[in-house]
Amino acid sequence: MKTIDELLAEGVTGKRVFVRADLNVPLAGDTITDDGRIRAVQPTIAKLAGAGARVVVASHLGRPKGAPEPAFSLAPAAKRLGELLVADVAFATDTVGSSAKETVAALADGQVAVIENLRFNAGETSKDDAERGAFADQLAELADIYVGDGFGAVHRKHASVFDLPARLPHAAGDLIATEVGVLKKLTAEVKRPYVVVLGGAKVSDKLAVIDELLGKADRLLIGGGMAYTFLYAKGYEVGISLLQKDQVDVVKEYMARAEKNGVELVLPVDILASTDFPDLKGKTPAEYVTVDADKIPADKEGLDIGPRTRELYASKIADAETVFWNGPVGVFEHPDYAEGTRAIAQALVDSNAFTVVGGGDSAAAVRTLGFDENAFGHISTGGGASLEYLEGKTLPGLAALEV
Repeated sequence: MKTIDELLAEGVTGKRVFVRADLNVPLAGDTITDDGRIRAVQPTIAKLAGAGARVVVASHLGRPKGAPEPAFSLAPAAKRLGELLVADVAFATDTVGSSAKETVAALADGQVAVIENLRFNAGETSKDDAERGAFADQLAELADIYVGDGFGAVHRKHASVFDLPARLPHAAGDLIATEVGVLKKLTAEVKRPYVVVLGGAKVSDKLAVIDELLGKADRLLIGGGMAYTFLYAKGYEVGISLLQKDQVDVVKEYMARAEKNGVELVLPVDILASTDFPDLKGKTPAEYVTVDADKIPADKEGLDIGPRTRELYASKIADAETVFWNGPVGVFEHPDYAEGTRAIAQALVDSNAFTVVGGGDSAAAVRTLGFDENAFGHISTGGGASLEYLEGKTLPGLAALEV
């Protein structure tokens, strides 16, 4: 996989460099609520622009259905990128149409443009190779060189991620190189004890990575909505908590395999439970009870791990050499149910381990709860991509860069 430094050594002055970034940031109207992904790719863009390239930045945002949707415009992201670069960033109001062509043609050496949301074109996500390839052909007309730096999308077989690199000389950006280097420390070069904290809503989203980690991790700490399927599998009453009954047999098998393999699989011992799901803006006080994990009332839903579980999990992280965390362990968006997730983050900060926050909601939680990002070894920009890498899958976007 060619690095961006090797690309720069060959010279990029005056060349149009297409940077597939991940600017898929959360928005409240036109306001970006977490600019972490833009900040993560900014150094690659700045490096290329500083070397005299004419930089064309492309990304998706949200899940539009192959046609323009104003709510998913990349205009706010382009504005924020300009602020971070302390430079004007041009914005094309389409992907491969007249605006994109004119905007790119107008770039001078060292200037940057962002084209509109790639998913406004159905060819970007099409499962038909020909349709996807046709869109990649149009994108290729905008550039001379391709740089892949959108780690959050490398697990997608999309036109700008998989097909476009085959049509242009290509290299990996600094962000992707960093992400892959970190993931190798979680797979091929692991320092032990290796502790993995898994949360999030659905156990089905994590089954494949659990399956893989049962042969690699020393401890698995389970929280979030997915924990209630594990608790149910142990024969506990979980009330109206999130439960995937169709996964209970698989979970039982995983628990048995963990015991056989000597992997410590740790579940909550107490829970914050309520009859109502909270107002996530935190304006309405939550009414909850703290109960033992095997005594959740029939009319209540588990919404966070309890204080004894927080202490237990912190103790299981304390002596780790490597920690990977993916998924909040409670409804952290509401302040009354944020303490479990806060405790996990604090335990990572307090440890001497190499700590990786696995993107997505976990990364958002760290920032929302006010932690210093530099207190962690690495905060990934791609939760789904990180999980699939740990599962041992071939990621299309990485495979395309290695050819």
